[in-house]
Amino acid sequence: MISIFDLAALLLTLSALFGWLNHRFVRLPHSIGLLVMGLAASLLLVLVGAAYPGQQLYQQLTDALKQIDFTAVVMNGMLGFLLFAGALNVDLETLRDRAFPVATLALIGTVISTIVVGGAFWIAARFVGYPIPLAWSLVFGALISPTDPVAVLSMLKNVHVPQALQAEMEGEALFNDGVGVVLFTLLVGLAAGSGEDQSVGSFLGELALEAGGGLALGTATGYVAYRAMRAIDNFPVEVLITLALVTGTNALAQKLGTSGPLSVVAAGLLIGYRAPRDAMSERTENYVTALWTLIDEVLNSVLFLLIGLEVVVLRFEPAALLLAAAAIPIVLIARLLAVTPPLLLLRWSQKLSVRNVPFLTWAGVRGGISVALALALPDDPAKTAILTATYGVVVFSIIVQGSTLGLVARLTLTKQEGGKAVEGR
Repeated sequence: MISIFDLAALLLTLSALFGWLNHRFVRLPHSIGLLVMGLAASLLLVLVGAAYPGQQLYQQLTDALKQIDFTAVVMNGMLGFLLFAGALNVDLETLRDRAFPVATLALIGTVISTIVVGGAFWIAARFVGYPIPLAWSLVFGALISPTDPVAVLSMLKNVHVPQALQAEMEGEALFNDGVGVVLFTLLVGLAAGSGEDQSVGSFLGELALEAGGGLALGTATGYVAYRAMRAIDNFPVEVLITLALVTGTNALAQKLGTSGPLSVVAAGLLIGYRAPRDAMSERTENYVTALWTLIDEVLNSVLFLLIGLEVVVLRFEPAALLLAAAAIPIVLIARLLAVTPPLLLLRWSQKLSVRNVPFLTWAGVRGGISVALALALPDDPAKTAILTATYGVVVFSIIVQGSTLGLVARLTLTKQEGGKAVEGR
């Protein structure tokens, strides 16, 4: 057993090494490069382990990675910090102006995608000879439907899109994550048999309680932190307040049974909008911004590296791999069907444009949250297929969709936005 310090040292060292190699030679976007190199290193170690069973390096790394509770690390550790860092930089005024379209995409779009993916995945599983109950197929739909806020915000750093469209994408990613986690939790209860007697009304009530309670909690704790920062002018204490806000809000949300991700997002939006105006001096704002930028970059690096390295400890069955290949187009089609109806319904408001459908579809990037949720599933015969499909969709999404998002933006947005959508450098 290696210590937590040794695990942290291993992950940070590999992140720094792979980041340097990628920047110096490979030149992929940072997050994508770390995932690709982590995945390549994992596959190489698997091949070495198969060719030379007596080698200890592969086994030692596997044992070390098995000590990492990926779900706990992501959902109870990294996610709160990453969501808060992302929410701090969102333009709340633009987001507020697009509140109804964002809410429509985040809620209705996630529900539509969950149903479409669940139904199609259930049919595909029967077709490939790996039958999965419909309830578990819907669980897969719930965990894979939300766009990953960490991945989306990371990819948007490399692509310039119109401000209104960027606000919609950021808002959808930040909020549909919370909706998806709540849906996932409730559907797992139904699939595992612990919620068989639950009515549709109580199901929707729990969804509203977790989501609404999370937003209310985050707003309340964010306001308390804002008032505390406004009462003083001391940058070390104010930086500590932001750190305490994230950890305290997340912990309190878990105790109260509300959505932790949504509560942290609400707190981050409030602090990012109000605090720079009248609660932080310029010096404090610079320190807070620098700290959360570093937290975002470092945790992003470690998370994407972990996604690549996880292949070392996962075991895939041939039939499950075939189902995973089928899941990729299923998820893309479901994303198309999820964003189109809200856009068509809102054409009258001129808040959303149907011309954005291709870009919004391709920009629906999935990431570590989906993998964490899949790993958190209770033991069931369906878990292997769901985990394999999740991993396949996430890797395809980050590498293929993420690396070509700039090209899709140029092809679909440039003509309609006067050339504003160009790939970032």
